[in-house]
Amino acid sequence: MLLRLRYPASDRLPRMKTAAAVAALLLLVTSCSDEPDLPPREMPPAGGQLDYQLGGAYQPDVPVKIVVRDRSKIIDGRRYNICYLNALQTQPVSADGGLDWWRKNHDDLLVKKPGGEVAIDPEWQEGILDISTGDKRNRILEIQKKWIKDCKTSMFKGVEPDNLDSYTRAEGAFDLNATKEFMKAFVKYAHEQGLAVAQKNTAELGSAGKKEIGFDFAITEDCQARDECGTYAEAFGNDFFQIEYTDEGFKKSCADRGGRVSVIRRDRNVVPYGHEDYVYEVCPPTV
Repeated sequence: MLLRLRYPASDRLPRMKTAAAVAALLLLVTSCSDEPDLPPREMPPAGGQLDYQLGGAYQPDVPVKIVVRDRSKIIDGRRYNICYLNALQTQPVSADGGLDWWRKNHDDLLVKKPGGEVAIDPEWQEGILDISTGDKRNRILEIQKKWIKDCKTSMFKGVEPDNLDSYTRAEGAFDLNATKEFMKAFVKYAHEQGLAVAQKNTAELGSAGKKEIGFDFAITEDCQARDECGTYAEAFGNDFFQIEYTDEGFKKSCADRGGRVSVIRRDRNVVPYGHEDYVYEVCPPTV
């Protein structure tokens, strides 16, 4: 590309202006060379109706625009698909990523209690991955790069790395700053694959989730009940998707922002359609 300087090439050009022009040119060249070209990534439609299908895949309702499924599942070819990936804890059941798999292949990358047993998330019985050092963060990401690539190969358009709050269950092994560092590298790699990345919960990140780490949008659980929805709105505008598990939180969310933000109610275990515990509701149309 031919760059044309504003001033004519002439001995009469003041030396100061010549130096400034050269400096500007060097800055332009440097900035262009420092930023690798990233493939385009498609964002989920803001306000589009979401279906959260982590408990099992099923045919969503016709108005649904966005579907979240586990990385092991097949996409819905008519909708925007988000790939769920348990980035900071072990998968509940998985040949590659389950607790037994990590114990067998990468036991040193699991947080251990003082007695040597693996630190476990008591609610979901998942082991906590140890991101306490740069070396461990790099090694875990190298393992997960294959999973991220698989999301792309399977035609998912976005990825949802879960359990960003695992530091609260990590027996003091690492803190939120370690989570930030790991997620910066995770998001960078996902972006290089052309995938948009969701911030999952973790309102304590504030604006850093988008501005520092690079998350493209957010998926929240019970932000109404936790009085956190305003934090996501400030960071992401209308580019966040609410899942509420209580009737009270769902109704209040619909009243507050149902016409602008995608809000759904689901059962706590997000079981598939047809299960006796299945719950799925959307906000009523706004007038």
